Amino acid sequence: MTREVFIAHVEREQEALRSFLLALCCGNKSNADDLAQDALVKAYLSSVGYQDKGRFRSWLFKIAYNTFLNHKAGHIITENLDDARTLVSPRTADDVFEHQDLYLALRTLPPKERSSITLYYLSGYNIKEIADITETSEDAVKKQLSRGRDKLKEILKI
Repeated sequence: MTREVFIAHVEREQEALRSFLLALCCGNKSNADDLAQDALVKAYLSSVGYQDKGRFRSWLFKIAYNTFLNHKAGHIITENLDDARTLVSPRTADDVFEHQDLYLALRTLPPKERSSITLYYLSGYNIKEIADITETSEDAVKKQLSRGRDKLKEILKI
């Protein structure tokens, strides 16, 4: 892949990548931006081996997902919304964002459940695609989605 083709792909997918990482980082823009930058550098360095089959977004999300899992800030898990609120300060979260309660609730999920929920509901991937991105089985993704949904329903009182 040439540098120009890579840039064109990134320009097309940049907002989706940022939204995905923002959800994984529970609204923390600074962490999401840092992860996006790391993921894009890793993607560029790996782009020589990428074979363009119309799946650039999935390939990029897989890199971003692995970057998220390797980033220690993504592993902070709280028990409930009140605990999550104590971790969030006005400087680290977008307080005016309309989905702030969802971000706080996502913080209560383990990273793999958070990733599956985010990929499925916020990014629109199907179970097979999520299994490919997260390098796990479809059954594992179904379990993560089920557990994550149940926890979010309880936390958000839906």
